[in-house]
Amino acid sequence: MNTVRELLQDKGHEVSSIGPGKSVYVAMQLMADKKIGALPVLEAGKLIGIITERDYPGKPKMPNKPLREVLVKETMSSPVVHVSPDDTTEDCIALITKMRIRHLPVLENDQIFGIVSIGDLSRMSS
Repeated sequence: MNTVRELLQDKGHEVSSIGPGKSVYVAMQLMADKKIGALPVLEAGKLIGIITERDYPGKPKMPNKPLREVLVKETMSSPVVHVSPDDTTEDCIALITKMRIRHLPVLENDQIFGIVSIGDLSRMSS
């Protein structure tokens, strides 16, 4: 049985994040530049939300204004479904399936430790 900690030892712990007052445009640009699908939203070092590549297009609650004027806090998902480094990859797969999400921030002692995606988990279980 593999743990998230083991997965992150192979993948790495680097996590790009964004603040809630940044624009969605900046968030989407950062995800494109880093070739990632999600950004944890941190405020004073604490996880308060998550924004993904799928959060903006078609979101029904989106204000009718240009992308550069929409703030991350207006579109992020919160509260955030997350796991610990000691959770199993099987538990993560079950959680992703149940919650219909693609990214799981990993928290240890209330600090961001890493992030795992459905792709990471599927590669590990292959």
